[in-house]
Amino acid sequence: MQIGIDKIGFFAPHLYLDMNKLAEARNIEPEKFTIGIGQEKMAVPPITQDTVTLAANAALNILDEEDKQRIDFVIFGTESGVDHSKSAGVYVHRLLGLNPDARAIEVKQACYGATAGIQMAKGHIALNPDSRVLVLGSDIARYGLETGGEATQGAGAVAMVISADPKILAIEEHHAYRTNDIMDFWRPIYSDKAFVDGKFSNEQYMAFFENIWNQYKEKSGLTLGDFEAICYHLPYTKIGLKALRTILTEADEDKQERLQTNYKASSQYNRNVGNIYTGSLYLSLLSLIEQKKDLPAGARIGLFSYGSGAVGEFFSGVLQPGFQEHLHVQQHEELFASRKEISVAEYEEIFQNTLPADGSDIELNTQDDPAAICLSGVKDHMRQYTNRAD
Repeated sequence: MQIGIDKIGFFAPHLYLDMNKLAEARNIEPEKFTIGIGQEKMAVPPITQDTVTLAANAALNILDEEDKQRIDFVIFGTESGVDHSKSAGVYVHRLLGLNPDARAIEVKQACYGATAGIQMAKGHIALNPDSRVLVLGSDIARYGLETGGEATQGAGAVAMVISADPKILAIEEHHAYRTNDIMDFWRPIYSDKAFVDGKFSNEQYMAFFENIWNQYKEKSGLTLGDFEAICYHLPYTKIGLKALRTILTEADEDKQERLQTNYKASSQYNRNVGNIYTGSLYLSLLSLIEQKKDLPAGARIGLFSYGSGAVGEFFSGVLQPGFQEHLHVQQHEELFASRKEISVAEYEEIFQNTLPADGSDIELNTQDDPAAICLSGVKDHMRQYTNRAD
């Protein structure tokens, strides 16, 4: 029985900041952002969007009534959840009107959470072949104004339906993974902003990739020449390219050119959204299969997942016959086209406009937010959500 991604979609806030303008405001050469780290635009979430609403909006656009009845497990990967106790998956379960006879949990390990969710989903479906599992990767990357990590912020979510006999990508059996207790990136409970040792984190990302890639080749018997493309976790798009270049000499020149061309296609969405932590790898996969129109069915796609702290994994999947017919390309094109550019001053104001730290009641104006699902306020320490699609 094959198990994998049956449906996939994403959502990003309707506001963005041009990275050239951020660079100018910070007295930095724009090429350091657009070329040095490979970012063009940064998605900026208004106060009416949090990790719950981002994920719910991403899933809303891909689920039909059959999915809502057959999904019996919601796995929400995030490192910027909204409650230390209640799973973000429970909120999404209600907002989407899913079958109540279901499990709903939240999984955390930095940017690795959604990958862990997929592996859990595979086990569940192996035991329950008629089930469908909704896996969500949703985050808001916050480092702070005028910090070293500011240019690698972003916001968004990817939603995936995992099932038997998937229509898009069948996940293969071989996996390689690694854990090491390091402090390259972390966010203590008391902070709404992340801390990062950028140089160390980059070094660990590359070291993990080298180790896991070699493990994977040994376990699977596959070589670089067996892959049509490799998608990477992309906190910024340049780092995945650097990792790919470390192994390119393992393939012939034609394959090297194809891998680099496909990498460029896989990074387009991330380049224009920014870092979305748990969803970043799967945004890269989505960018590849929607932007590269000539990908053949049967092509093998590699996936490298990395979550600081640190856990990494490499696995692969095979594109299914007719997979293009099950994508939502037009919907995603419209999402990008409808976004509104904001100024640096507006971005800074939005960044600092946060919910009361003491849990005080607040009612939010959702009229300026075009998303179907929004955060409308806080009452008696409870977040209030609205779904205007109901």
